[in-house]
Amino acid sequence: MLTIEIPWGPNITTVGGFLLTWHGLFAAVGILIGVQIAMKLARATEVDEDDLYTLALIAVPAGIVGARGLYVIENWDVAGGSLGQIIAIAEGGISVWGSLITGVLCAAAFAVWRGYDVRGSLDVAAFGMLPGLGIGRIGDLINGEHLATHTDLPWGVIYTDMESQGYGHQFVQGAVHPATTYEMIVLLAVTVVLVPVFFRWMYRYSGVTFMIAAGAYAATRFVFTYVRVDSDPLIFDLVAPQILAVVTWLIVMPIAIYWLRQGPDEERPEPIPPPGRIPVVESAVPTARVT
Repeated sequence: MLTIEIPWGPNITTVGGFLLTWHGLFAAVGILIGVQIAMKLARATEVDEDDLYTLALIAVPAGIVGARGLYVIENWDVAGGSLGQIIAIAEGGISVWGSLITGVLCAAAFAVWRGYDVRGSLDVAAFGMLPGLGIGRIGDLINGEHLATHTDLPWGVIYTDMESQGYGHQFVQGAVHPATTYEMIVLLAVTVVLVPVFFRWMYRYSGVTFMIAAGAYAATRFVFTYVRVDSDPLIFDLVAPQILAVVTWLIVMPIAIYWLRQGPDEERPEPIPPPGRIPVVESAVPTARVT
């Protein structure tokens, strides 16, 4: 049976006492690329770039704190034993939901306080959020942190480095689904679809594009959580990420419908699409061996 062999451990190297991991590397790359994409869209839609940079400086650190915080809450027996364990974010262990919740809420609250174009900024941020999250999932694939169910499909993965969190899992499950990679593919595809939708129809319905993006992420996470085995069921056989996905849908979809019913903002200037096609971001990923 063909499988994809991941031969690397979760750690790359130590620089000046700082541990560099695949997880941390691609999370940082995802953030940087996501911010750059958002800035490109800001120039096309006349959203103030300085305001957007300021919001990014609020959202990114708030998201990091929230990502680690929610993970620690969910895994207190593992990550909550000491202050050193709680803040050991470079060693892995974050919650994407925690990142989104705290990052978006803190940035939105700051934008309201300063009188920024909140809804326009949210729309632009959506085009940085989705690919940024997707690129960050490359690190999850290499890291082997998110355990998944067995698969006989040719793209099933196994981890052969003994330091990988997925190493022992293969002796129980065999080859497993690259669950977070499925999520990455869908998020990048949603981004590609949303770009023409936004420029052709949605730019005058401020904020709706962001709500669609958030709903798309929630639906993606809900579905692909079924092939992951790293969370225990809480309510109606749903795990915490799925419950948060449902709550997100119950919040963002009514808001999107309400804003759509308000009608288009005819005073909003027509956007200027970036010249040529929207560039496709290609990330350099070590080549895995096929066995």
